[in-house]
Amino acid sequence: MGQTHEASSNSGRMLSIIVIVYNMQRESPRTLRSLQEEYQEGVSAKDYEVIVIENGSAKPLQENDVCSNGTNFSYYRLNNPPPSPAYAINFGVGKAKGDIVCVMIDGACILTPGVLRMALKAFSAFPNPIVMTRYFFLGPGRQNITIGQGYNQQVEDKLLEKIGWPKDGYRLFEIGVPLPRPNSDITPDEYRVIWFARLFESNCIFFKKETFIRFGGCNEKFDLPGGGFLNLDMFREAARLEDTEVVQLIGEAVFHQVHGGTTTNIPMEEKRLEIERYNKQYKEIRKEDYAVPQKRIYLLGSASSPCAFKNSQC
Repeated sequence: MGQTHEASSNSGRMLSIIVIVYNMQRESPRTLRSLQEEYQEGVSAKDYEVIVIENGSAKPLQENDVCSNGTNFSYYRLNNPPPSPAYAINFGVGKAKGDIVCVMIDGACILTPGVLRMALKAFSAFPNPIVMTRYFFLGPGRQNITIGQGYNQQVEDKLLEKIGWPKDGYRLFEIGVPLPRPNSDITPDEYRVIWFARLFESNCIFFKKETFIRFGGCNEKFDLPGGGFLNLDMFREAARLEDTEVVQLIGEAVFHQVHGGTTTNIPMEEKRLEIERYNKQYKEIRKEDYAVPQKRIYLLGSASSPCAFKNSQC
């Protein structure tokens, strides 16, 4: 299924990262810290910009706090936007200066230090890649389950303090677990092979800007809070283009902080009902059930941390 592929240098292109935030005063500062030039390895501020879109938050961030992360950070506050992030993402891409865009639909996710460097390598190695970053939960397990067992923001804060984050971003693998396959639990062996499993979405996904425009961008008919299957739909529509290639990063990830997400931080039964609602809307919009694209997968990366291939609490 997967094929390894190496790249030797960055593309030299400009990258625009679109980060959508909604009532994330605790979480988004960490996300933005993980996008700073001082944290991301092998890139400089001239290689990329970070566009933060405040999507109607009751308690918004302050522009000065966002822009203090670097001269390549900018902030836009949307007043009374639709509850879905679709419009906000399209708005952000419209502001993007780069010819490569990264969409982070959930601004509560912390990156490992090599994500941007490896994504740019993919755009050197492939003509028109869709670059996908694997999704991990912070904490001892799937947050839909662990929050019912006492996992919360205070516990999470202590875990991050324990590993001294952000001093070494790869230590995040010591306190997180990967998103499992749908309707499954993670077994010890899956920690080793999870990197080779086919992704169905990514909270840190990269396209050429012209590719994003060509597949239609975010379909704003996905109007449910959180977007429903919007993130999955973006990937599927991009993968349907004949000239795109799916590239999954190895050894790099984003880590989801607990914050009350629409599907990530609700009990499993509530999540099941939400997924049913999302699938119903998807079928109404696309006239078919969602299916994971079955394009050939290319793998790019390395074993950045031994803990990335072992159980949590490494």
